[in-house]
Amino acid sequence: MQNDGILDEIQEINLSYLLLVQRMLSEDRTTAMFRLKIDESMADLLASLSVKQLSQLSRTNQLLCRLCFDEPDQLMKLTHNQREQGLSQTHASLLMASSTTAGALSAQGS
Repeated sequence: MQNDGILDEIQEINLSYLLLVQRMLSEDRTTAMFRLKIDESMADLLASLSVKQLSQLSRTNQLLCRLCFDEPDQLMKLTHNQREQGLSQTHASLLMASSTTAGALSAQGS
């Protein structure tokens, strides 16, 4: 794939992501902040962006969202999960929450 095609796709993903973020924040702010791993001030800012600002922000050549797993082991546990299908979402939520908590605790210790 050519670079221009990749940049177009990145921009499309960015805009979709930003629109989803705003929708999540408007529907259930507390849950959205937890899932997005953002604080109150970032939630306020993201929720207040206009369509023009979202469009400008989305036109960067970098992805605005990032994979939330810092350790390959976390991803391995999710992709090679032998648990019942009914428990897999719960397991994924626990793993993701634990990485959020661990990151917050290490930031507080700094």
